[in-house]
Amino acid sequence: MVILQKRFRLRQCGIRASRITRVVADTMRDMRIPLWLKVFWTAWVIVWIPVYWREYGVQNFLFFCDLGNLLVVAALWLESPLIFSWQACSLLLFQGLFVVDLAVAVASGRHVIGGTEYMFDPHISLWIRLLSLFHIVVPPLLLWAIWRLGYDVRGWKYQTLTAWVVVPVNYFWRPEYDVNWARGPFFHEQHAVPGLLYLFVYLVIVPAVVYYPTHRCLLWITQRWRIHG
Repeated sequence: MVILQKRFRLRQCGIRASRITRVVADTMRDMRIPLWLKVFWTAWVIVWIPVYWREYGVQNFLFFCDLGNLLVVAALWLESPLIFSWQACSLLLFQGLFVVDLAVAVASGRHVIGGTEYMFDPHISLWIRLLSLFHIVVPPLLLWAIWRLGYDVRGWKYQTLTAWVVVPVNYFWRPEYDVNWARGPFFHEQHAVPGLLYLFVYLVIVPAVVYYPTHRCLLWITQRWRIHG
């Protein structure tokens, strides 16, 4: 009797293990983003957060590019077209300009746009500067994910709402860091107009001339992908 009970339990365990294996296999097959990419990006962010926190301080994570790294983790695991589209509207233009300025600076020694000077500062650890190369990786990652999952037209609206929350925080909290240029362009506080007027104009102009046009470009690109896909 005891032997029969043991055999029955073993058979049940075998059935459960088979079901779990089948569920895992089905889940892996249904993934549209490779597991290795999800694990790699998550592991990289886990390393990146404490290094950047120690080097730059907690306010640095309110930069849209740094906030984007965290949201990309969620987007990868959720396989969310909305989050990828949201971050694309936020980051593609500015990180694209970062790549252009960095490439020209490497080739010619001149910064035609600005914003990458710190990448050549010997007083900043090479390790820190290498971590900043995520600016080069993120744009193609976002475009690939949108190509893979589709584009969500709500993305630019979510980024506009994000800016309306984050930039006023940047304006009032640790203003000396000028995070996201909340106090003035290129990390220099402007004094041409009253600060709150500048903030208001910023919150109107940036969605109008950056987020919405990026949305229209992404809409056009994804429509071409569907036609030729």
